[in-house]
Amino acid sequence: MTEILTSLSSQLSSADFWSALGSTVSGWLLGLTIAVIIGGVGGILIASFRILDRLLSSTVEFLRPIPSVALVPVAALLFGTSMEATLLLVVFASTWQVLVQVIYGVRDVDKVALETARTYRLGTVRTIRSVMLPSLMPYLIIGVRLAAAVALILQITGELIIGTPGLGRLISVAQSSAAVPTMYALVLVSAFLGVLINSGMRMAEGKVLFWHASIRGDQK
Repeated sequence: MTEILTSLSSQLSSADFWSALGSTVSGWLLGLTIAVIIGGVGGILIASFRILDRLLSSTVEFLRPIPSVALVPVAALLFGTSMEATLLLVVFASTWQVLVQVIYGVRDVDKVALETARTYRLGTVRTIRSVMLPSLMPYLIIGVRLAAAVALILQITGELIIGTPGLGRLISVAQSSAAVPTMYALVLVSAFLGVLINSGMRMAEGKVLFWHASIRGDQK
């Protein structure tokens, strides 16, 4: 452990380390953002329109279980070792977490409330904002929290296997050069980054859902 911490200290003073960390975080954030947009909009559309649900339900169930790592050869073939290769893995893996939760959230909306909104002719935009979102938000936040963890795993995995710039690539280089303390120091940084992201998502969940019964119950 002493050697690992010494190596970690030297990494913290290295410009290459901070550049790799920035690449990992920026790739994770970009992939997560795209996944949330695709999953959120797609989930609302699929659950809101019965014809889309019938057309796409089997496709979703077919694609969702596919391991994202299985797409590594396809991503490498299409984009080489560029950032887009890892981005493809991150978006594919993270989108399902958000999409499925949003579908469940839309289906859980009170039917009486929807009928009331239609009776008062609130319109699609106001119905989504005033009726669907309050019921949907807890599901969406859970989906985003799950997607954030999956996105980080796939980001580092893609860097490790494909060789795109980031912490995963530094881990691979350290492993191949037998720099064991450096390798474990970088693994420690990756683990700390995962804990930091999870803690941040839980804090954001508490801030966004401060009005929800589950959050108010935890605060008592």
